[in-house]
Amino acid sequence: MKLSSNLQQFRKTFKITQKQAADAANVSERIYQNYEYGKVIPSIEVIYNLAEHFDVSIDYLVGRTDNPKSHKL
Repeated sequence: MKLSSNLQQFRKTFKITQKQAADAANVSERIYQNYEYGKVIPSIEVIYNLAEHFDVSIDYLVGRTDNPKSHKL
């Protein structure tokens, strides 16, 4: 799965808007949309901010695991 698809799935699972995800990532909504559309690859800082804010693992966000709490094991 591509990172853009993983970010979309993450938002749907957590029932958040692109605006909420963008705020958590500390980027504009337009920039976040570009991540989901696959036009721009987010920096590790953006991925880290999302993981920290929503208490999920980075592996979950990038599609390496289906368990959002794998960092808590």
